[in-house]
Amino acid sequence: MSRSSPPPAASPAAASDLDGPGPDPLPPVTRALPYWANPRLGLLVVIAALVGVFTALRPEFLNTDLTLVPMQADLSVFVVVGLAQLSVLSLGHMNLAIGRIAAISAFAMGWCYDKLSLPLPVGLLVGMAVGTAVGAAAGWTIHATGVNSFVVTLALDFGLIGLVSLLYSSVGDGVAFHVHPAGMDSLRNDTFSDYCAGNVCGPPVPLIAPLALLAVVAVGVLFRYSRLGREILMTGSNARAAELSGIPTARRVVQAHAVSGLLAALAGFLLAITNGAFSADIGGQFLLPSFLGPVLGGTLLAGGAVSVIGTVLGAALTEVIQTGLNLMQFQIEKSKILIGLVLLAALSLDRVRHVIAQRRGGSA
Repeated sequence: MSRSSPPPAASPAAASDLDGPGPDPLPPVTRALPYWANPRLGLLVVIAALVGVFTALRPEFLNTDLTLVPMQADLSVFVVVGLAQLSVLSLGHMNLAIGRIAAISAFAMGWCYDKLSLPLPVGLLVGMAVGTAVGAAAGWTIHATGVNSFVVTLALDFGLIGLVSLLYSSVGDGVAFHVHPAGMDSLRNDTFSDYCAGNVCGPPVPLIAPLALLAVVAVGVLFRYSRLGREILMTGSNARAAELSGIPTARRVVQAHAVSGLLAALAGFLLAITNGAFSADIGGQFLLPSFLGPVLGGTLLAGGAVSVIGTVLGAALTEVIQTGLNLMQFQIEKSKILIGLVLLAALSLDRVRHVIAQRRGGSA
């Protein structure tokens, strides 16, 4: 479930009809990538090293209530954000409107809770339906017009910025829905250890963490075991070949972007729970983390291969860096510069892995 890519196409037989069957063609020589080029192993080493460094510099880094529980809650949000971007990176596309899709979905949820008094799960389903519809519309536009996904989703991002502001000012009578449906406060403040006797449940884990874990499992199953996921990967690997193979590439583009919109809506819900309000600024910080997790984890920007576990590890690395810098009282501007450099290094490593894979005849 950690890494998925489409199976290689079978090569045609080399035998001649006149001369009879010839010798079986030799299988292509493939060699595994070296250990140092494995992004997931490298991420584990770097995460462990950073945890050790930050703990030595600031022992409160391992404080449960001060650091670990909030870090798990933030990590749950950014893992889902990374999965939302991964869904379209599988095609070689990108979604620059993930944050605004989360915002419009969060508005739909907040409006349902405030005006219709819907239960917490029902409002979540409504918001996810909105996110799915917006994502599908973006995918359809990309395929129908042939315009690059960068341009389409950038335009969508700007359009949704204005729409969200108008909706909150006209319908929401402000900039946020400060509504707390039943169960919201528990999701925000409680951990599993609050419902157990002693230490039966182990270390405190926020109640929203299983929602992110469910998303990880679902996306992993989608791309590794389902026909839909494999056909999306084949479309990302070579759209022309996939179409000639009978794969409905247009539908797969729409479906991949719909999955991205659904996950963006879930991320917006998790952030609203963490913040305690459904506000207009939800998703404003999603763009950079959405790329950091997948790219650090080894998902190819060119499409055709994804790494779900790598995305989790990439998001974890980003969260460890941000938490450690906050404890060391780094200025926000300096921490953003460092995170930007991390992304630049990740993009460079992505290219290095791609070149190594081409030379070795294997998969990046």
